[in-house]
Amino acid sequence: MSTRPTLARRLGTRDAVVIGLGSMIGAGVFAAFAPAAQAAGAGLLVGLALAALVAYANATSSAQLAAQYPTSGGTYVYGRERLGDWWGFAAGWGFVIGKTASCAAMALTFAAYAAPPGWERPVAAAAVVALAAVNYHGVTRTAGLTRIIVTVVLTALGVVVLAGLVGGDPDWTRVLPTGTAPGVGAGSDGGGATGVGGATGVDGATGLGAGGGLSWYGILQSAGLLFFAFAGYARIATMGEEVRDPARTIPRAIQLALGGAVLVYAAVAVTLLAVLGAEGTAGSAAPLADVVAASTWDRAGVVVRIGGAAASLGALLALIAGIGRTTLAMARQDDLPRWLSAVHPRHHVPHRAEVALAVVVVLLVLTVDLRGAIGFSSFGVLLYYLVANVSAWTQDGEHRRFPRVLQAVGALGCVVLVLTLPVMAVLVGTAVLGSGLLVRAVRLRVA
Repeated sequence: MSTRPTLARRLGTRDAVVIGLGSMIGAGVFAAFAPAAQAAGAGLLVGLALAALVAYANATSSAQLAAQYPTSGGTYVYGRERLGDWWGFAAGWGFVIGKTASCAAMALTFAAYAAPPGWERPVAAAAVVALAAVNYHGVTRTAGLTRIIVTVVLTALGVVVLAGLVGGDPDWTRVLPTGTAPGVGAGSDGGGATGVGGATGVDGATGLGAGGGLSWYGILQSAGLLFFAFAGYARIATMGEEVRDPARTIPRAIQLALGGAVLVYAAVAVTLLAVLGAEGTAGSAAPLADVVAASTWDRAGVVVRIGGAAASLGALLALIAGIGRTTLAMARQDDLPRWLSAVHPRHHVPHRAEVALAVVVVLLVLTVDLRGAIGFSSFGVLLYYLVANVSAWTQDGEHRRFPRVLQAVGALGCVVLVLTLPVMAVLVGTAVLGSGLLVRAVRLRVA
C-alpha cells in the first residue's frame, strides 16, 4: 500500500522561534509606525498594547490547535477539523490570496531599499526567485537564512534605538498621550484635511482632538495597523508538520517569538515618540531613518537601510514558506488543484506549490504596484484568526491549554479590528472571499 509523502520534522524550538521572529520583525517595523501615529498620535502606544493583547489571544489559540493537529496548513486544517470544510476553506483561501499580495508588497519594499532607481521591479523579481530557491532546498535552509536576516534586522533596530536615546535629544514628555501636542498631520489612504486640534488619521480616523484628547477609533485603527506586524507567529503553526515534538515545541515557540517581537516593537515605538514626537512620526516617510538622521549618529543611516532591506527579505522568506504549506494542505483536500500537493522526495518541501507561488508573485511585481495592498491582506489575516479562535473555543478539556476567555478576546478583537480597516479594503476582501466560496460551491455541485 502506498503512503502519501510527508514533510520532514527537522525544526527544533530555536528554529521555530527564529522563523516566527523573522515573520514578525519584518518590514512592518520600518513602515507601520507612521500610519499608526497618523491614526492615534502618541496613543499609538495604547494601540500597540491592544494589538499585542489581540495577538497574544490569537497566538494561544493557534498554539493550542497546532499541538492537537501538528500538520501543515494551520487554520485551514483547524477550521476543517473543528468547524467544517467551509470554515477551513474560508480561512485558507483568505490566507493564500491575502499573503500572496503581501509577498509582492514585501518584494517591492526590499527593492525600494536595495535597488538602483529604475531597477526596482527586476530586483524584486530576482529576490522572489532567490528566496523561493532557498525554500525549495529544504526547511533547514529556510531557518538558517532567517537566522542571519533576524540578526541583521535586530542589529539595525538596536542602532536606531541607541542613536535616538544616546546620540539624540529625547523628550520623554512626548511619549505619553498627555504630553502630546494636538493635531497630528494629515492621514493617508483617504484620510482628510490637516488641522490643529482635529487632525485626521488613516482613512478618516481622528487621531488627536482638541486639547490633545485621544480618539478611541483612532487608537483602534492604530492597533489594527500594528497587529499585522505581529501576525507572523502563525507561520510556526502552518509548518507544524516540520517541527520536532510539535505538542511541546509549537506552543513554546509561538509565545517566545511573540514576546520577543512585542519587546522590540515597544522599544522602537518609545524611541520614535521621544525623538520625533507623534507629529514627526506621523509625517515621516521613513521614521526610523529620521531618528538616526536627527542624532549625532547620522552616518549610521546606511545600517537602517540595510536593516529595512533585510527585514523585507525575512518577511518574504517566511511568507513563501507559510503560503506553500497552506497551499499544500488545501491541495491535499482538492480545495486547490491536486498537483500542488506534491512533496519533493529529497528536500521534503511542497515544491510545486512554492514554484507556482513564485511564478504568480513575479508576475505581480513586474506588472502591478501592490505596496498599498496591506488593507486587503489584513482582511484575510483577520478572517484567518477569527476562524482559529472559534476553532480553539470548541476544543475539549484534554486538548485545552488556555482558558476560553482568551479565544473570546481574540475573536472579538478580530471583528473589532476589521471594522477599522479602510472601506475599500473590506469591500475588496469580501469580494475575493465571496468569489472563492462561489467557485468552490460550483465545483462541488458539478462533481
